[in-house]
Amino acid sequence: MKIQGKHYRTIWVKEDDPTTIQTLDQRLLPFHFEIVDLKKPIDYEVAISDMIVRGAPLIGVAGAFGIYSATLSPIKGREREKYILEVAASLKKTRPTAIDLFHSVDKILRSIQEIRNPFNQAEKALELAKSMAEESIKGCKRIGENGLDIIRRVSRQKKNQPVNILTHCNAGWLACIDYGTATAPIYRAHDEGIPVHVWVDETRPRNQGSRLTAYELGEHGVPHTVIADNTGGHLMQHGLVDMVIVGTDRTSRNGDVANKIGTYLKALAAKDNNVPFYVALPSSSIDWSIHNGIKEIPIETRSDHEVKYIQGWNGTKLDDILLMPYTSKALNFGFDVTPGHLVTALITEKGICPASEEGLLELFPDQR
Repeated sequence: MKIQGKHYRTIWVKEDDPTTIQTLDQRLLPFHFEIVDLKKPIDYEVAISDMIVRGAPLIGVAGAFGIYSATLSPIKGREREKYILEVAASLKKTRPTAIDLFHSVDKILRSIQEIRNPFNQAEKALELAKSMAEESIKGCKRIGENGLDIIRRVSRQKKNQPVNILTHCNAGWLACIDYGTATAPIYRAHDEGIPVHVWVDETRPRNQGSRLTAYELGEHGVPHTVIADNTGGHLMQHGLVDMVIVGTDRTSRNGDVANKIGTYLKALAAKDNNVPFYVALPSSSIDWSIHNGIKEIPIETRSDHEVKYIQGWNGTKLDDILLMPYTSKALNFGFDVTPGHLVTALITEKGICPASEEGLLELFPDQR
């Protein structure tokens, strides 16, 4: 996607230094654009836990590059193997809900476990991390192609009046490597001349909607309006939402989806108002080992600081402003789980299917 007319991915190998991986500091957007260098495993741990990078697909690829950085260590022998495993364990602890991180780290570990030469090990890790990034881009592009038909059908029914799409949190290219998941069909429709308009939930407490989704939609020229998180139900009651499209950080085998806190409430409102509720996801976000998302998907609890304070631009820098009595307690769940029966369909790179085990297995028969 583009920023000020220039194409960017969210993570890439530094042009003149293959030991350094570069990314965008998403904590500063949309107010300040800054590229961050990631050199050591601790840099990746901080980047993921502090949300310099965020979004399940991007976290996954960042984790893969994190293992690559560990293979650059001069440590040899058994201590080297122990060190890489310790880095992997630390990376996995940074964000417990997003399954892409676990898949990517484990895939890199498996690929290098039989390689004893440190140079060859690092070379293999880098090659695989880069290929994961490319596969993510291809998958997101296919999600856009598969979801395009849904938007196109609604546009025809509305006689080319704008299709109003509501989304929650950021499942755009900033959460991926390029294109995005929930936004991929939107960008594809916009680029084909189909009129679309996006209702952007602000997504408290970190405001990834108002700060990131609005930013990237604006840079791409997609009409959008930021709304308070509790506005979606009202819009649906008055026929102002044609569909909801969200992403997911982990999808269980039975079609339950874990997404940013507040998604479940949007699904309930959509169900009550007969508004289609779609979830866009790459297959890397499916956890085939979990059969009941509500009971089994681990939900990250983040610092209460994110709830007690709000961050904004004061004209010269980002400031944290206290919103509530300092002595009051606050609870900050990062995600909730929407049961599959509230999901109209899952949009994947393999196609569209019902949010159920049977539906998923039709697309992924190898998981039977």
